[in-house]
Amino acid sequence: MSEKREVALEFLAEQQDRILSEIRILRDDVDVLSASMRRIDNGYDRLQARMETGFATLISEMREVRAELRALRAQQDRTAARVHSLEEERQ
Repeated sequence: MSEKREVALEFLAEQQDRILSEIRILRDDVDVLSASMRRIDNGYDRLQARMETGFATLISEMREVRAELRALRAQQDRTAARVHSLEEERQ
């Protein structure tokens, strides 16, 4: 049925050392992957904040341009009204 084999302590010690070595390697790999994920996550947060700031700045600038265009349009209307009144006075 089942044979009983004797196992030497040296063999078990070597196997334990191999397993512990592999665990250390896996731990190092996990540390590297965790650091990479933190950098990616931080980079994403910075990019998102930069985009939000950029959009806010762009929207602000667009509002300023719109206000300036409205002011120019109002000035053009006033100038046209003055020209029209001067033309009427001449006639």
